[in-house]
Amino acid sequence: MNASDARPVLLEAKDLSVAYGKVEALHKVSLTIREGEIVTVIGPNGAGKTTLLSCLMGLLPGQGAVSYVGRSLGNDFEVEERVGLGLTLVPEKRELFSDMSVEDNLLLGAFDRYRRGDRDFATTMNEVYGIFPRLRERSGQMAGTLSGGERQMLAMGRALMAKPKLLMLDEPSLGLAPLIIREIFRIVSGLREMGVSVLLVEQNARAALQVADFGYVLETGEISLEGPSKELANDPRVIEAYLGLGGKH
Repeated sequence: MNASDARPVLLEAKDLSVAYGKVEALHKVSLTIREGEIVTVIGPNGAGKTTLLSCLMGLLPGQGAVSYVGRSLGNDFEVEERVGLGLTLVPEKRELFSDMSVEDNLLLGAFDRYRRGDRDFATTMNEVYGIFPRLRERSGQMAGTLSGGERQMLAMGRALMAKPKLLMLDEPSLGLAPLIIREIFRIVSGLREMGVSVLLVEQNARAALQVADFGYVLETGEISLEGPSKELANDPRVIEAYLGLGGKH
């Protein structure tokens, strides 16, 4: 038993299946995320990675069992309720409000807390600005005028405004320059210290396995491999399929 196995389970999915009509996009997927852990799901385009996140977030109905902080999350468990429990998703398209300022976009991330009577979001805003100094510099700027990297930072910052226990990231490196990707993954790695667990769905397998504690390989809707990230990064099958010839280095 390794040290991380002693941590409490935050989210557990068992035999999760999702179908679009008669086409099954996910087939009996099981995964576990523990507190303070970064878990990655890697795999090719069309493997069902986004479907998995959408189902966990309550955006898509599925079959199987999902439990989060010990509570069962059935299909009738609304997205807002999941956010209230500390589950947040940064979608691949980032879905920012382009004609609103950076600061207003961030404030919207705290809307659910505001609704519950929590007025302490100025503190969280300062924490977010501490993680993303560039957002503080651009706080009055319209979100639509930001660069791709800044938009990704804003999407992550907005999600952190909800004070999540589990942050789910869908392809955070998509379309970004290598230097920005490195910065995004450095920030993801640092979220552990803030007590935020991360479920990272990513096509950039090398970067994802470097930052994660545990990984799953999802292919055609099924988990084909799983294990500690270091082991997956050295697995010949993963190297051949996802890391290329330079995988071992």
